[in-house]
Amino acid sequence: MNDRHNNFRKASVSAVADEVLGAAVRKTAELFVSMRAASIAEFAGFEDLRDWGRSRKLEVSGRLEEFALEFANRVEAAGAIVHFAHDAAEAADIAAGIAVKQGACTAVKSKSMTAEEISLNEVMMQAGVTVTETDLGEYIIQLAGEKPSHIIAPAIHKDRNQVAQLFHRFLGTAPGLDVDSLVRAARKTLRDRFLAAEIGITGANFAVAETGTLVLVTNEGNGRMTTTLPPVQIAIMGIDKIIPKISDLPGFLTLLTRSATGQTISSYVTIITGPRKPGEEEGPEVLHVVLLDNGRSPLARGPFREILHCLHCGACLNHCPVYRAVGGHAYESVYTGPMGDVLSPLLWGMKAYPDLPDACTLCGRCAEACPVRIPLPEYHRKLRILRAEGQTPWTAGASGAIGANPLLYRANLGLLRQILAHHKWLLNGRTGGALEAWTTCRELPRPKAGPGFRAWWGDRERGRL
Repeated sequence: MNDRHNNFRKASVSAVADEVLGAAVRKTAELFVSMRAASIAEFAGFEDLRDWGRSRKLEVSGRLEEFALEFANRVEAAGAIVHFAHDAAEAADIAAGIAVKQGACTAVKSKSMTAEEISLNEVMMQAGVTVTETDLGEYIIQLAGEKPSHIIAPAIHKDRNQVAQLFHRFLGTAPGLDVDSLVRAARKTLRDRFLAAEIGITGANFAVAETGTLVLVTNEGNGRMTTTLPPVQIAIMGIDKIIPKISDLPGFLTLLTRSATGQTISSYVTIITGPRKPGEEEGPEVLHVVLLDNGRSPLARGPFREILHCLHCGACLNHCPVYRAVGGHAYESVYTGPMGDVLSPLLWGMKAYPDLPDACTLCGRCAEACPVRIPLPEYHRKLRILRAEGQTPWTAGASGAIGANPLLYRANLGLLRQILAHHKWLLNGRTGGALEAWTTCRELPRPKAGPGFRAWWGDRERGRL
């Protein structure tokens, strides 16, 4: 649990008002959505593959601790060192302790949401270790002093001009560079960091219990550089990343890459089983694997078990109307969008994230896009019920009384139709407040002309239709 109290409602107000942010998020999200749709359209068996993926994940989450032990045993048999971390603080301390014991001062890090979850960079800095993000998006937001805004596109909220300003300020590049020049500038800087790094830090997209294999899925060469150049690698992963067998990997890779970016396969799939062996030219000399629980074991035994199936593809974010309106930072959590609405309160407590279960229209697009069919709208509803248990808000009481009384219900429906029919007049400087704010990024529906459904039904029953 956590003593922080985050306010999505307040943060989303300023996010919605930021036109540059909104345009950048919508542009990238729409691109990902169209690429996913095109990729799935050419793959005839994708829906069956989704069912298969869900069934395999159910198998793992049903015996999560058993699979974690099996994976750990295989990792050790391959020559790596395994560390079990009960919570985020312990995981970060383990990683920092490894670096201190090695006498390391510099580390390079491939993109890892688990490392963000445990605030690894901050803990390493306190231990005297400078960590450089090497994913281009992560490097951009590290320069900006920000957190990721999207699971797979951390700098989705920034446009080219903002990135050019950052590089001009921190790297001394000329102002107003184009995209190709910005990439070259980042590459030049990061190459020196790779060559000097004493520690390489990664996460893992998948971890194979059968073989003790770590799998990294990336579209930049930084992941491969992080796992081959530094002599020591630290892989930090949640135990929910485990899959049963190596033969499962092709199916999960297909689900992940087509859902995330519409690719048949990502540019790089890095497969690591143990440290570098005699005669091998690639891989770390020493490999540490930190297995993080941080509430996952209890989750696997509870009613929200399937949230642990998440592949972190970002498809639910791209399709979510709320995320597209506010971006990632309004969630004030490592995990954003529909999956973050569920996972953040479960990991850190409802008191820390009281608003996130409401950051959902229940439109169902997230569940339709999820590659392993996580019932996200259902989980949002369950969290709202849990939050309301033991409370009787006046709004719930009022709506219940209206719904239970046919006369009140019909009268209020008629009043609502009148309000909606004249909502432009209402918003013309006469109401303000919540109603006006609600329409900042959405439109009130205007009822069709003519009688409402109940009037139509009454006429029908009386034989007039």
